[in-house]
Amino acid sequence: MSQDSASATEAARKLTGRRRREVVAVLLFSGGPIFESSIPLSVFGIDRQDAGVPRYRLLVCGGEEGPLRTTGGLELTAPYGLEAISRAGTVVVPAWRSITSPPPVEALDALRRAHEEGARIVGLCTGAFVLAAAGLLDGRPATTHWMYAPTLAKRYPSVHVDPRELFVDDGDVLTSAGTAAGIDLCLHIVRTDHGTEAAGALARRLVVPPRRSGGQERYLDRSLPEEIGSDPLAEVVAWALEHLHEQFDVETLAARAYMSRRTFDRRFRSLTGSAPLQWLITQRVLQAQRLLETSDYSVDEVAGRCGFRSPVALRGHFRRQLGSSPAAYRGAYRARRPGGGPEAGAVEPVVPAQVSSAARRLPGSPGSPAGLAAFAASPGPAVLGDRPDRAPDGYTGGRPALPGQRSAP
Repeated sequence: MSQDSASATEAARKLTGRRRREVVAVLLFSGGPIFESSIPLSVFGIDRQDAGVPRYRLLVCGGEEGPLRTTGGLELTAPYGLEAISRAGTVVVPAWRSITSPPPVEALDALRRAHEEGARIVGLCTGAFVLAAAGLLDGRPATTHWMYAPTLAKRYPSVHVDPRELFVDDGDVLTSAGTAAGIDLCLHIVRTDHGTEAAGALARRLVVPPRRSGGQERYLDRSLPEEIGSDPLAEVVAWALEHLHEQFDVETLAARAYMSRRTFDRRFRSLTGSAPLQWLITQRVLQAQRLLETSDYSVDEVAGRCGFRSPVALRGHFRRQLGSSPAAYRGAYRARRPGGGPEAGAVEPVVPAQVSSAARRLPGSPGSPAGLAAFAASPGPAVLGDRPDRAPDGYTGGRPALPGQRSAP
């Protein structure tokens, strides 16, 4: 029995009262985007038994008084209220309307009660903020849209946020990345409940891949939260980006900030939601990615220009972050471009020295994933990019066997 199947069986045994495993409640709020809201409605609310997909019973519940206004000014009326959640074995919270506003207390109470009674709780995209507000993610791994992952990590420090993943399955609590990743997670739920064939049949009807490879790394923006722009650490971060071709350790950055290593780590994490070591490794990989796309440097030369001590270190970190070797990435990138070479006129890429003094457009902070498989500082000062086989502080495991997801340990 797989880990997912074992988790599903355990969750089913815990269901209490009137709750039924085949009943799925989708909790909607005013202001929620219609695309994310429609994903669980389509997956669990349409009878596709003719295609070999087992049927679920869908309960669309309003998390607050209606009508509920959504994308484009549309107004929705949910047929059920919060009381209907008491019958559900699975409760899905699509994207929350605003990461800065607190969810209704009544809805949070209903989610806690459902979880206590054995229901599986699912947060799609920024729905993770609702689960976190209810305390359901405390001490657990979780993901959300890469753009909001630093905010989730900062606001709820007890949540182990990993913005690499398309979705995270922690047994009875599951979260997904943004928008289309909600489809990946819903398909995973069907696969967990009814097997690969059922999930494959549903994927064919939806015209989507049964499983997507990789995670969110390929979509990561290259911005840090705006609040760092006026922070003293901005100068240190800008210096690091301008010197990615050099080999230096986190102690060097801490010294430039006139802080102890511990204070620097804590301050950096509070601003970005990531450890500085993880962030720097991500920057080096992103720089390598740009060089592979825009130059004819060999992989060995790219490694040296990105601060990696050896091509072996570059290959290890590159594969862990992007799921491909540097050579394979360059080949696939050029195969998609007319002429198959570097971008027109791009012999040398744009280098980080062009970062603004305010440091408000800095490569890759939301892509500084908590738990990026990198390396741990060895007993002496470690040179960044030197040990791809070691994991940084706080990392608890490697990427799982199934692409695009992390399952319950």
